[in-house]
Amino acid sequence: MAQSKRKKARRSAGKKKTPALTAKNADKHVLYQLSVQDAKVEVDFIDHVYRALYRRRPHSLLEDFCGSALICSEWVQRAETRTATGVDIDPKVLRWGTQHNLAGLGDARERVRLLRQDVRDPLGAKFDVVCAFNFSYWVFRTREQLRSYFAHVRTLLGKDSMFVLDAYGGWEAQQPMQERRRIKGGFTYVWDQNQFDPITHEVVNYIHFEFKNGSKLKQAFSYHWRFWTLPELQELLEEAGFRSVQVYWDCSDPDSDEEIFRPRLRAKNQPGWLAYLVARR
Repeated sequence: MAQSKRKKARRSAGKKKTPALTAKNADKHVLYQLSVQDAKVEVDFIDHVYRALYRRRPHSLLEDFCGSALICSEWVQRAETRTATGVDIDPKVLRWGTQHNLAGLGDARERVRLLRQDVRDPLGAKFDVVCAFNFSYWVFRTREQLRSYFAHVRTLLGKDSMFVLDAYGGWEAQQPMQERRRIKGGFTYVWDQNQFDPITHEVVNYIHFEFKNGSKLKQAFSYHWRFWTLPELQELLEEAGFRSVQVYWDCSDPDSDEEIFRPRLRAKNQPGWLAYLVARR
């Protein structure tokens, strides 16, 4: 008995305790993916809507403003016939995504292509699905810029295809405020709605991270956007030539973890909401 206790003690002593997260040792891209992105949910939504519209599975995906290419990675793991292209202008985040998200894909890695370029540059390919998530396209601040981007996306879509975007709003969305959320893993995610201009609808938002030891990653991510409304987005998509534009509203049960989005023509306003737009070529 004494011997077994000593063995157990030696095994326990040999285990390395994972160091607590701090501002000094944390990787902001890991924190972002844990806090903001759920690639499984996003791809589930795309699959569900596409199959409902076209009665088949989509194969090719273009992820605009792809960042770390987390959605591309999830996409190609769903089926061996799937391909994904990710486009982003930031070489650092593309390198990070290649090292951390694509490296572990095995053979599926060959079906992912990452391009460092402007999302409005030509690609010479057609896709079943183009997506622009996390409100990234709000970087375009004029109607002309955004309509031009939408028209460009339309040229990249094949016969049975769709363009998927997300948007947020609600009466609290235009108020300077900070929203904190504890994240499993030992840190706090802070969404900072720092500035809102009611005349131009220009917004400045930040993401901060806070840790148990009191350290902070201030302005880990910064966003200078125009706050676009759903009517504006629908009108611009139609002006860009899309024949059908639907808003998918969050109809989830507040007591359930399952996210359910359904097409709606009208909805009640809320303090904060998230919606998808699906535009068909």
